[in-house]
Amino acid sequence: MAKKIDITKHLLVPKHVLVSDSEKKKVTDTLKLSGKELPRMLKTDPSLADLKVKDGDVIKIIRDSKTAGKTVFYRRIISS
Repeated sequence: MAKKIDITKHLLVPKHVLVSDSEKKKVTDTLKLSGKELPRMLKTDPSLADLKVKDGDVIKIIRDSKTAGKTVFYRRIISS
């Protein structure tokens, strides 16, 4: 039987955080975007396995960068 691997613990997978509605509004206001203009990410993405996400939620992705320290990206969740 194959051992199940938790990919969210892998070194190359950045941290994914579900943002609150207030932070979602702050991000869209700062970037002068509507929520639908954010880049999309599928709800079935394996990196979201531990998060309870639904359509329209926004995920903050925090990546380590050698030059910038930490970089933050935002994605809007879609089902397909």
